[in-house]
Amino acid sequence: MGNTATTTDLDLALEKHRTELTGYCYRMLGSSFEAEDAVQDTLVRAWRSYDKFEGRSSLRSWLYRIATNVCLDMLTAGNKRARPVDLSDSTPLAQAALSPRPDNTWLEPVPDARVLPTVDDPAEAAVAKESIRLAFMAALQQLPPKQRAVLILREVLAWKASEVAELLGTSVASVNSALQRARATLAEREDKGARATVSDPLDEDQQKLLDRYVAAFEGYDMTALTALLHEDAVMTMPPFDLWLTGHDDITGFMTTLGAACAGSRLLPVQVNGLPGFAQYKPDPEAGGYTPWSVQVLEISDGRLTGFHFFLDTQRWFPLFGLPLHLEAETDEIEEGR
Repeated sequence: MGNTATTTDLDLALEKHRTELTGYCYRMLGSSFEAEDAVQDTLVRAWRSYDKFEGRSSLRSWLYRIATNVCLDMLTAGNKRARPVDLSDSTPLAQAALSPRPDNTWLEPVPDARVLPTVDDPAEAAVAKESIRLAFMAALQQLPPKQRAVLILREVLAWKASEVAELLGTSVASVNSALQRARATLAEREDKGARATVSDPLDEDQQKLLDRYVAAFEGYDMTALTALLHEDAVMTMPPFDLWLTGHDDITGFMTTLGAACAGSRLLPVQVNGLPGFAQYKPDPEAGGYTPWSVQVLEISDGRLTGFHFFLDTQRWFPLFGLPLHLEAETDEIEEGR
């Protein structure tokens, strides 16, 4: 890297892989922000040690090896990120209490654009989206770190067993064994969220369902909302460990503890391979609307099976490129509706 031209060329060559590496690290770590840190660390390490790169593998393979080591180091603390449904039983509305847990407890949402590279093959794009959905991500977090890496590389990224063995410095037999164990663990995890069957792009019925959801939520019409929910629909609200199941408890919560959300505005976002919305609720002090949550919706058989409200808006809204205030009537709201 003796001159500026080669330095610039290397920067561009490394940067080209940022999105796919972020997707890989996100699947490994379950955290949007830790994934971005891991990728930055990976690219810095690659830049500093490029003169030792002998070219026996592709630059991409070499970067994945570095990223895998970075993630495995970060996972030695043993923390498994989860959803509220993974940590406790659902709470009846009568006992609902809002108890937060630390940020590093929770599986975090991620904007599709930060982790899904543009691909021409629709089938490949669909697999990539499915592999960042909340239910699949939560299942991944239950795997030991090396099994997690093997499953992602083999099943999601379609690497050959020999390529994974070389990356991890192990044998093909060991890779195949780890993959079998990982598949068995995932198969055991029957999950409500796993029922999400969202087309890519959304089909006409799913788009109509979302339109009805926006109208019901913005109008705070609990009768209309109930008609859109499966009987066993789930609502979660990280960082609170409370989660509710069934439309009666969900709408009951929304009209009691959640009553301040009446009059909210929703802007569409692409999140975790699923439809979602940025929710702004009325701001009685400043006027207009203030950020309240990033909503991730799971759809199956024409109804909502789950909706998940991620409430740490000071972190999430900038990540999604969303404003931290909306005026009472703006063109932005009209475009998003």
